[in-house]
Amino acid sequence: MKYTKYEKARIIGARALQIAMGAPILIKLDKNTLDRINFDPVAIAEIEYAKDILPITIKRPLPGRVE
Repeated sequence: MKYTKYEKARIIGARALQIAMGAPILIKLDKNTLDRINFDPVAIAEIEYAKDILPITIKRPLPGRVE
């Protein structure tokens, strides 16, 4: 699915907050990679977003429908 830049920012920010609060990382990262990105939750969330494995979905309202 194609996300807008605002949706992408919200997804990465929400996932980074989860990681910072102690949620498990969904991908295997070796020690060198973690040292290189300095254990940054935002960088980890961006890697997870790029691999398209985040458990976060976007619900968009359809035009013309009242919910």
